[in-house]
Amino acid sequence: MDARSIVMKVRDHTAPTSDELRWFAAGLASGQVTDAQVSAFAMAVLLQGLGEAGRVALTTAMRDSGKVLAWDLPGPVMDKHSTGGIGDCVSLLLAPALAACGAYVPMISGRGLGHTGGTLDKLEAIPGFRTGLSEDQFRAQMDRVHCAIVAASADLAPADRRLYAIRDISGTVESIDLITASILSKKLAAGLEALVLDVKVGSGAFMKTMEDARALAQSLVSTAQGAGCMTVALITDMSQPLATAAGNALEVIEVMETLSGTSVNAALWDITCALGGEALALGGIAADPQDGAGRIAQALESGAAAEVFGRMVAAQGG
Repeated sequence: MDARSIVMKVRDHTAPTSDELRWFAAGLASGQVTDAQVSAFAMAVLLQGLGEAGRVALTTAMRDSGKVLAWDLPGPVMDKHSTGGIGDCVSLLLAPALAACGAYVPMISGRGLGHTGGTLDKLEAIPGFRTGLSEDQFRAQMDRVHCAIVAASADLAPADRRLYAIRDISGTVESIDLITASILSKKLAAGLEALVLDVKVGSGAFMKTMEDARALAQSLVSTAQGAGCMTVALITDMSQPLATAAGNALEVIEVMETLSGTSVNAALWDITCALGGEALALGGIAADPQDGAGRIAQALESGAAAEVFGRMVAAQGG
């Protein structure tokens, strides 16, 4: 196999085989495929697309380009991903709430994109908080606390790390196929059984129109399901900030106020319950999303989620 023939296939609207995409992803990770070839591949995908089978094949190939975690835990392993928006600090509420309800949440998160901080940036506003854990530390924390929010290690989906950087400089960031493979390759490498997606739409989101948001949501769900992970997506509004203040430390304060009940942000609360309800239903903990949303609300109201959040922060040095 060679990169040139794979790029030409995509250019000519002919789907590469799963073996070809696996070879290409391995070449991305190893450096065997040159930057010029990666750029040409990304542009061909942007212009011609890969189709559903091609998206699944590229996603699983990128997932398998590095280490894929496997868990042996007495509960479902699940996570959430948001496509990002201003004041979106839901992960800091949702991960401990899910853990308080009996799930295990190995949340591998990212840093800020564009105009907003990422989940890791927010957590690092807490003095001493460490987002870089070894695999042994990560596993020990999952056993003890049932959730962790960490940065991706260098050996997790290395093909995506390189493709992402080249997409940024080659004008191919907008490709839904490549967005899908990028998001899911990292999430699926965490060994998830269930995934809930928050696809933002509006003036503060990457997807400005409902049509674009729906296309991305459908691509993410069908690809994740095709890769063997039970997945659901909600499309939520980002035409105004989700938190009442934007900024890493300010958003952590708002999370703490909501967890402790001193000043509850209704929008954060509602989205956390909606996403958590879907996740608990996917994982078999709740009978349906409505039952799951009630369980998440109870975890927040009772202080159980706040307790888990405190244990997580302490375990990670905060």
